[in-house]
Amino acid sequence: MDLLLSLPIVSYFAGPMLTSWSGSMNLLFFYMTWMTLVLSHSPLKIELVGTLAARIVFWLVPSLFFLIFDTLLPSLAESIKLYGSSSLPRRDAAFLLRQVLLAIFNLALSTGVQAGISVGAGTFLRRPLFKTSTALPLPWQIAKHILMLYTAREILTYYIHRRILHSRGRVARLHRSYAHARKNAAPYALMVYTDHPLALLLNRTLPVYLPAMAIQPHLLTYFLFTILTTLEETLSMSGYSIVPGIIMGGIAKRTSTHYASGGRGNFGAWGLLDWASGTSVGKDVIEDIHDEAEKHQIKERGQKAASDTGSIVQDSIDGLKKGRKSRKKNSDA
Repeated sequence: MDLLLSLPIVSYFAGPMLTSWSGSMNLLFFYMTWMTLVLSHSPLKIELVGTLAARIVFWLVPSLFFLIFDTLLPSLAESIKLYGSSSLPRRDAAFLLRQVLLAIFNLALSTGVQAGISVGAGTFLRRPLFKTSTALPLPWQIAKHILMLYTAREILTYYIHRRILHSRGRVARLHRSYAHARKNAAPYALMVYTDHPLALLLNRTLPVYLPAMAIQPHLLTYFLFTILTTLEETLSMSGYSIVPGIIMGGIAKRTSTHYASGGRGNFGAWGLLDWASGTSVGKDVIEDIHDEAEKHQIKERGQKAASDTGSIVQDSIDGLKKGRKSRKKNSDA
């Protein structure tokens, strides 16, 4: 617990909410926390606890909240769910408990596999897999490594999903029985980790961890990548039609279409390889971006029109007040 609370990422995000420090003070506090963490704990322990904390905070907690919302307020949830009521979780306490336990088991399994790979790689390389120094990575290094990690993850996700999980083999049958048991329905966020354990490792763990093994970025960069991908998976698997953002809204819709169609397409995380390979189902990534951009432009134009209307009304009221004051002065004179 002490390691979890001392994670610099937690301190960095919680600092502005709990204090009125400036950006420089927050950065200094972040660096001091990270330096203390590196000097007092092993790199493997920091890696595993940090990764687990990111998945608990950005997937497990939100997914349980969404699950409670969907089951306790089904009429309200239905109105914002893609594919309507068919996308709601089963209101069966025993079934939902099994789903939660399976998700927690798969999360523990994923963390255990990561630990085994890290120990093996560290023994082979005779050093930690990720750079765990007190020096912070430079911004351009973070951006470069994040771009490389996302590119490799998209390629691995697409081809593993298409060629293995939706083929005719045993793993594909297990994936269909666990992940695609519901018909004509969008997923819900807990389903990120309720696949068959083998399919989950292939679909969720390896596409994130294998590129990181190859690139070996700074551990903070890996933490950031883990947070971004975990948050993306949580939102894209939520099944909600109100997921914000031009990019993220399209990802959520394509993910829901993948599940509702029984896995006929939309195999990639971002949809770029689906668009290039012709495996998109429904609208492809280009059409989704165009539609979402139009929605945002409409909202902005509406807000601008409302603001302009308000300004006109206010100017009219001010003009009337000035006219009354001037008439009153003339009458007194």
